Amino acid sequence: MAIEVRIPTILRTYTDGEKSVSGEGANLDELFTDLDTRHKGIRERIVDESKGGELRRFVNVYLNDEDVRFLAGITTELTDGDSVTILPAVAGGSK
Repeated sequence: MAIEVRIPTILRTYTDGEKSVSGEGANLDELFTDLDTRHKGIRERIVDESKGGELRRFVNVYLNDEDVRFLAGITTELTDGDSVTILPAVAGGSK
C-alpha cells in the first residue's frame, strides 16, 4: 500500500529536500513510523511521544484534504492511494 506524503519546507532536511515521499501503514501512526525508517528523525517532529504519541500541537496533518484532528487523529486509517499533507501551523502576525 503506497501513501503519498507531502513534506513542508521546514521538514525537508529529513527527506533530502524531497517535497513528497512515499510511505506505508494501516494508519497515520504506522505511516510515520515507516517514514522514520528511511528519514530518521521526522517522526519526532510530527508526533509528541511525551503526550502518548499524539500529533504535535503546532503540526497540522491532512488526509486527502481533511484535518485528521477531526477524524481519528494519529489512529486515522489509511488506504492505498491516500495523500497525507503535513503543514506547520501558522501563528503570529501584527495587529
